[in-house]
Amino acid sequence: MKSSFRLWRIVALVAALAAGSFALAFAVRNEGAAAKAKRMKNPVPPVPAALAAGKQSYGDHCEKCHGANGNGRGEKAAELTVAPSDFTNVQEMGRLADGELFEEITKGDLPMPAFEDKLGDEARWQLVDYIRTFASGIAAAP
Repeated sequence: MKSSFRLWRIVALVAALAAGSFALAFAVRNEGAAAKAKRMKNPVPPVPAALAAGKQSYGDHCEKCHGANGNGRGEKAAELTVAPSDFTNVQEMGRLADGELFEEITKGDLPMPAFEDKLGDEARWQLVDYIRTFASGIAAAP
C-alpha cells in the first residue's frame, strides 16, 4: 500500500511538471507572437481609397457587433458573452499597435471570429486604417 501511494505521488509530480512545461511553452510562444504583432508595420496607408474599402468591410463584417460608430454597441453586442471593443476609446486605441489590431482581426478572439480566411491581407489592413478613424476623429471616406 505504501509503495502504491509513492508511485501515485511520482505520477502526480510528473503530470504536474509536464503541465507546467506545456503552460510555459504556450506562454512563451504567445508572448513571441504578441511581440511580433506589435512590431508589424501597416503597409497600407490610410488614403481615401483604403479608408473607403475598410469602411465597406467594416459594414459587412464588424458593424453588427462593434456598432456603426465603432463604440461596441452594435445590434448584436448584447447577445455576446464578451463586450465588443470600443474603437472610440482613444486611450485603448492609442495603446494598440496597428499590427496588434491586424492580428486580432486575422486570428479573432472569441466571440469574434477570425477573418484570415474571409478577407485578404490588404483588406484586413484597410480595416485597421478604418477602425483607427473612430478614435482619431478623422472622417472616413464615404
